[in-house]
Amino acid sequence: MIRLGIDMGGTKIEGIALGPDGDVLARRRVPTPRGDYDGTLDAIAFLVSGLEGEAGAPGTVGVGIPGTISPATGLVKNANSTWLIGRALEQDLAARLGRPVRLANDANCFALSEASDGAGAGAPVVFGVIVGTGTGGGIVVHGHLVTGPNAVTGEWGHNPMPWPLPDEWPGPSCYCGRHGCIESFLSGTGLARDHESYTGERLSSEAIVERAGRADPAAEATLQRYEERMARALSSVINLLDPDVIVLGGGLSKLDRLYAHVPPLLGRWVFTDRVDTRLLPPAHGDASGVRGAAWLWQPGESGIGDQGLGIGTVRKPTPNP
Repeated sequence: MIRLGIDMGGTKIEGIALGPDGDVLARRRVPTPRGDYDGTLDAIAFLVSGLEGEAGAPGTVGVGIPGTISPATGLVKNANSTWLIGRALEQDLAARLGRPVRLANDANCFALSEASDGAGAGAPVVFGVIVGTGTGGGIVVHGHLVTGPNAVTGEWGHNPMPWPLPDEWPGPSCYCGRHGCIESFLSGTGLARDHESYTGERLSSEAIVERAGRADPAAEATLQRYEERMARALSSVINLLDPDVIVLGGGLSKLDRLYAHVPPLLGRWVFTDRVDTRLLPPAHGDASGVRGAAWLWQPGESGIGDQGLGIGTVRKPTPNP
């Protein structure tokens, strides 16, 4: 039995087929049918059919979504892909694919991937962090993903920035309706907003990083503020969870200087005499999310029920104009 992973992004849906040893047997992607729920189901079914055909075997199906399933209702909540909110996605996909599926938040999938066979492999406690368009996280303990009764485990981005400086309080507004959330400082948009607030110059996070690489003083100062804030935010996680490894993912995880500059700062706020938590880049890069979705099923588990393997009518998804 192979394992299939599906990663639902805002612009693309990616699928992967993993063999028993985690080797990649097939990989495909299709455009995301934005705003179209039925089209999204079609796209996933199309990917599953294609992956199984290419790999030559049926598989279990795990799906990473930009939100989570409410334990209270069984429906999607907190999704950036708003057309999924309030939908019975797990049940609808199971019916469409003719087998049970497992769904998890995309940050949880990232953490599970890196804890299973990535940068955190073998570590007892792994905290996987997404720093990109948003700021999310997931926790894996002894190989098991922790979700919690509210399905919000690891959502450090919607806690307030700890130990705020005078000019950081009450902080920028966040889409969640509050002010001063960690996400509003550490996301890519938060980095760009901070640079503009200090310089009056509107630049993308990529442009700021590029300028800092050319020794631009203003851009360098912006990145130093970012690193100090990341150290504070991660220190609060270490004080609470004390993970063995923290793995960064998302667009800003590609900033190599974070792994050199942030760890020495942690000792200012972590309640210990020496900080041994390792801060690491992802081993699987942008593929961690889709690999983690596949890892939602463990080797030897079968997601194939009595209803057989048929996917039914599979229509090739048509991207929105």
